[in-house]
Amino acid sequence: MQKAKRSYELDMTHGKLIPRVAAFALPLMCTSILQLLYNAADVIVVGRYSGSQALAAVGSTGALINLIINVFLGLSIGTNVVAANYYGAGDYRGTQETVHTSIAISLAGGCALSVIGFIFGGTFLKWMDSPADVLPLATVYIRIYFLGMPFNMLYNFGAAVLRAVGDTRRPLYFLMASGIVNVVLNLLFVIGFNMGVAGVAWATIISQMISSALVVICLMRTEGFVHLELRALRVHRDKLMAIVRVGLPAGFQAACFSISNVLIQSTVNGYGSTVVAGNSASQNIEGFIYASMNAFHQAAITFVSANLGAGLNGRLRKVLGACSLLVFVVGAALGMLACALMPVLLGIYSPDSQVIAAGMIRLRIIAGTYALCGLMDVFCGIMRGMGASVVPMVVSILGACAFRIFWIYVILPLHSTLDMLYISYPVSWILTGGVHLICCFVLLRRYPIRPGEEENA
Repeated sequence: MQKAKRSYELDMTHGKLIPRVAAFALPLMCTSILQLLYNAADVIVVGRYSGSQALAAVGSTGALINLIINVFLGLSIGTNVVAANYYGAGDYRGTQETVHTSIAISLAGGCALSVIGFIFGGTFLKWMDSPADVLPLATVYIRIYFLGMPFNMLYNFGAAVLRAVGDTRRPLYFLMASGIVNVVLNLLFVIGFNMGVAGVAWATIISQMISSALVVICLMRTEGFVHLELRALRVHRDKLMAIVRVGLPAGFQAACFSISNVLIQSTVNGYGSTVVAGNSASQNIEGFIYASMNAFHQAAITFVSANLGAGLNGRLRKVLGACSLLVFVVGAALGMLACALMPVLLGIYSPDSQVIAAGMIRLRIIAGTYALCGLMDVFCGIMRGMGASVVPMVVSILGACAFRIFWIYVILPLHSTLDMLYISYPVSWILTGGVHLICCFVLLRRYPIRPGEEENA
């Protein structure tokens, strides 16, 4: 079956790369920012109308939630790589089987996560040494939040399928609709019904139900390579194995990052609920910068995979250059803006001057150097797009996760300040990103430009 380009699809195998990467990344950037606005709305509403303890309760669950769900979200990266590769090669059957396998495993994985999070969420928070005045509220939030995991997974896997054909616009539209619902319900449940952290959790679940329903309807109505037939849902073993080969190491890497972040969160918890609240507010602001940079990580994965499928090895190095340039410019610009506006931005989350002061310590260090993290992720994305997911996993676990653990238990005790704790982030990005770049060039040598190959610069 020949590929018929539609208005929502992006040709990733021809034309100038910088404008095409930007066209792919911009809607994805807006989509990620909208997802973060869910969390920001949660944090802002409870921080202003339910107090600092409620703010700390919602914010302190982030690292744990990421730890639990990242393995399955890694499989969505595998979906993106495998589907884009089949699509680039014009393999209709391969793309179709990948789509149906992905949606099937998203539902199964989401249900499993709901059970795990609901039953063990409170226990995990205790293991993280959550402050006693925060733990009850945090437990309520996390147990309700995990009830919505099937919808969360379904949306993320569905959006990964759409990204594989260059469609990053329609997932943005879906989140715009569900985001409006989320904000309205936050205000209604927290201010109107005085539901506190439970209110923001239920608002998030309902909004996720809407976004997941929209992405499924979209796939069912889309003709061509990514058309979804519910009666055709099944797990195709070869496609599952291909997704797992790329996605499981990516998910395990993300989980290991989350483990190091959980340890850092546990260390922050030891400074008291005021510092926890400031740390949470800063993380939310940083999240907007990271989401913007992560769009280029996703672009690197998808463009490399699609061009490999099309046999255009000459474009791989140009994808690396285009994504690296764009992510550094975006990361540096947004990081400097966040540093310049620190008191104002943190004041949105909490009027408490002590919370703002605590947040500024973190934001100054992280936001000021975040472009390094963006580069590290792009290098990692290039390798994943080539199907080499184990290499970046090993490098990341050693260079970032193990290093941060070493920092917490060996370096930090020598000078136990928040500044010293947060400096572990940029140092780990430099170490890990440098090794990632070397590995990228080594792997690219496996794909030499063939004589007569059309590079489509």
